[in-house]
Amino acid sequence: MSKYNILVVDDEKEIRDAIEVYLKSIDNLEIIMACDGLEALSLIETNDIHVIILDVMMPNLDGIRTCMKIREQRNIPIIMLSAKSEDTDKILGLNIGADDYVSKPFNPLELVARVKSQLRRYIKLGDLESQSSNDLVVVNGLVIDKISHIITLDGCEVKFTPLEYDILLLLAENRGRVFSSREIYERVWNEPAYNAENIISVHIRRIRKKTEINTKDPKYVKVVWGVGYKIEK
Repeated sequence: MSKYNILVVDDEKEIRDAIEVYLKSIDNLEIIMACDGLEALSLIETNDIHVIILDVMMPNLDGIRTCMKIREQRNIPIIMLSAKSEDTDKILGLNIGADDYVSKPFNPLELVARVKSQLRRYIKLGDLESQSSNDLVVVNGLVIDKISHIITLDGCEVKFTPLEYDILLLLAENRGRVFSSREIYERVWNEPAYNAENIISVHIRRIRKKTEINTKDPKYVKVVWGVGYKIEK
């Protein structure tokens, strides 16, 4: 059975040790520790990392800049960890490429559940054996290759995070259907929706930045005011 590596990045050793204890409840998991962003980036280069738990406030290289550095080249699922709990801070984390956000002090069961959710997404995206060799979703110049999980726009590859990929694939495979924020959240996160409107709107905004020439007049993901989002047939 495969082993999966979780990178825990926090400058407080007590927090790192506590997270390690909580995550031991997950089978086939290896915990790798880093005390700041610089060490985290080095470990990512030398290890196959499947999920990252990343603290925001750290010396040398903080979590925000570390997340941005990671997103320049990699789409590893990232869970931000911070003492700040306001929605604006959560949206900032999501805007710079994080997949999820947990506020300190956190509920251990919640953190474990969110790690499992991101790990399931990684496993799903990595499981290619059961998919057909011609599994493409095409919407005009946008092509989603479900075998390689590569998305191209007008022939050029565009980098998407796992959550962005899942949201875009959901809408592209169901063209013409309007999905509410709650429906998107529950289908993609595989858990009951909480604060779904803010979270989904941030991800949609990021998807549009990568797919649209004019985000105010989108060609692909469109909003149906008061209802949700869709990709037209």
